[in-house]
Amino acid sequence: MDDRDVSGSDPHARVSQVAPADPLTPADRYAELFVAVQCGRIFDDSKTFVDCIPRQDPEAILAAYRARKDTPGFDLASFVDEHFIPEREPFSNYVSPPEQPLRVHIDGLWDVLTRRPQQHPRYSSLLPLPYAYVVPGGRFRELYYWDSHFTMLGLAESGRPHLMRAMAGNFAYLIDTYGHVPNGNRTYYLSRSQPPVFAMMVDLFARYGVIRRSLDYLPQLRKEYAYWMAGADTLRPGEAHRSCVHLGDGTLLNRYWDERDTPREEAYLEDVLTARQSTRPAREVYRDLRAGAASGWDFSSRWLDDAQQLASIRTTALLPVDLNSFLFKLETQIARLSAMGGDIETSRHFQRKADERAQAIGRVMWDERAGAFFDFDWQRGRLCTALTAATVTPLYVGLASREQARRIARTVRQRLLSAGGIATTEIDSDQQWDHPNGWAPLQWLAKRGFDQYDETALAQDISDRWLKTVGKLYERKNKLIEKYSLIPMQAGAVGGGGGEYPLQDGFGWTNGVTRRLLRDSPRHSANQSRAQKP
Repeated sequence: MDDRDVSGSDPHARVSQVAPADPLTPADRYAELFVAVQCGRIFDDSKTFVDCIPRQDPEAILAAYRARKDTPGFDLASFVDEHFIPEREPFSNYVSPPEQPLRVHIDGLWDVLTRRPQQHPRYSSLLPLPYAYVVPGGRFRELYYWDSHFTMLGLAESGRPHLMRAMAGNFAYLIDTYGHVPNGNRTYYLSRSQPPVFAMMVDLFARYGVIRRSLDYLPQLRKEYAYWMAGADTLRPGEAHRSCVHLGDGTLLNRYWDERDTPREEAYLEDVLTARQSTRPAREVYRDLRAGAASGWDFSSRWLDDAQQLASIRTTALLPVDLNSFLFKLETQIARLSAMGGDIETSRHFQRKADERAQAIGRVMWDERAGAFFDFDWQRGRLCTALTAATVTPLYVGLASREQARRIARTVRQRLLSAGGIATTEIDSDQQWDHPNGWAPLQWLAKRGFDQYDETALAQDISDRWLKTVGKLYERKNKLIEKYSLIPMQAGAVGGGGGEYPLQDGFGWTNGVTRRLLRDSPRHSANQSRAQKP
C-alpha cells in the first residue's frame, strides 16, 4: 500500500488490510531464551535482539532451545545466529552530496526515513501499520509517538502532505486498535504511551490541509483521554491508580505510567543492573524506569533523587508539568470539536475539566518566587526544586497567564538559555536529558510558547542559537543528529553525550524542527550551511 492511498476524510480507511500483530512481546514469547540472550550480552545493544526477525515460528525456536541448551558444546551466540536475523536499515541510495544546503539535505532525508507496511516482517516485534510512516533514524527503526509531532513540522515544510496524511491514519489506527498510542509500534512498547500530543497533531493536520475535517478524529481523542484517565472516577483523596493521582485536597492530576513492572525488554540487562544498585524492591525501580521512558525524557535528573544515580529514579512519584499541560490541550481539543459537532453538553463538560486542570497546574506547580512551573512530588507533598525546560509547556498550550509568561521568559533567559539554545536542565549528569544537552522538541516548545505570549525576542534568540548549533555541525559532519551539546566552545561542534546508547544520526525530530525554523528565519546563516567537501 502506498502512503498516498490514505483518504483525507476517513481516518479508518483501508485499515482492514493490516496484518494481525503478534500479541506477545519478545520476553513473553522466548521466555528463558530471552533472558539468556540479554543477560549474556549476545548483542552490544539490548535493542538488537528484541528487534530481530525470527527465521521460523517462535514456538519452534523456543522448543529447539530447550532441547539443545544443555547439550555439550552448545553455543548460544551460534544458536541465535541460526534462528534470528538482526533487523537492518532498509537499503537506500541516498548520499548527501558535497555543498548541499541544509534545507535540501533535510528534504531528501524523508524518503530515507520512510517505512512502509510491506516492511513489517512476520513474527517480529514490529506492530503492523496500515500506512507509510517516518522513523527517527539510527537504532530507532519504528514509529515513535511524540517524536512524530515534531517530525511532521518538517514534513509540512518539505511539501509532504501525503506522508502527514498517512501518519494521521496510523495514529488513528493505533488508538482504535490498542486504546492508546504506544511508545512506538513494537509489542514491547504496548504497556506504555508517550507524551499525549495527538491533539496537537490534529491542529497541524488541519492547518496544512492534510485532512478534511478535524471532527473525524474526535472518537480517537476521546479514546486516548479515557486511557489516560482510567480509574480516576473511583479514586479517593491521597490515592493513585495508573496514570491518575488524586491529591489530598481533591485535585486530580496525572503522572507517567507503564503497565509492567519488569525490566524494559529493549534495555533488559541495563535495568537489572540498575535495580541492583537500589535498596528498593526491584519491581518499583523497573516501573519507574519504564515510566521515565514513557515521559520521553529517558533519562534525566528530573526523575532522580540523586542526580548521579539512575537507581534513585522516582518517576511515578512526580506529577509532570508538561504531561498535565498536554492533557489540558487534549481536554480543550475535545471540547472544541464536540462543540463543532453540535454536542454542547460534552463540550461544556470537557471545558470544565480543562479549566479545573489549568487552575490545578497554576495552584500546584507554579513557584512565584522562582518565576517558573515545576513538577510536583505528590508522595512527599512538595514542589520539585530542579528547573527544567518543561516549564515552557504551559505557554505552548496557552494555559499560563501573561504575567507568568513574562516571569518564565526572565527565568529561562537567566538560567536555561545556553550558547546553543535552551538547555534541558541546569544539572550536569551522565543522563542524556540533562545539561549540557539540547533537544529539538524542547527548542520548538520554547520558541512557539514564547511567541504566543509576545516574548518574541527570546523566542527568536532560542531559534537563532539552535539553528547555528545545527548548521555548524552539519557543515562539519554532513548530518543531523539526535541531540547537541549547547555549552560555549562546543555548541554545534560536538553532539550531545550521556544516556544508554551511542549518539544517533538521522534524525526525525531534529530534521522537522530545524526545517520549520529555517522557514521562519530565512535570513539566518544556517540557510547557507552546506555539507563540506570530502
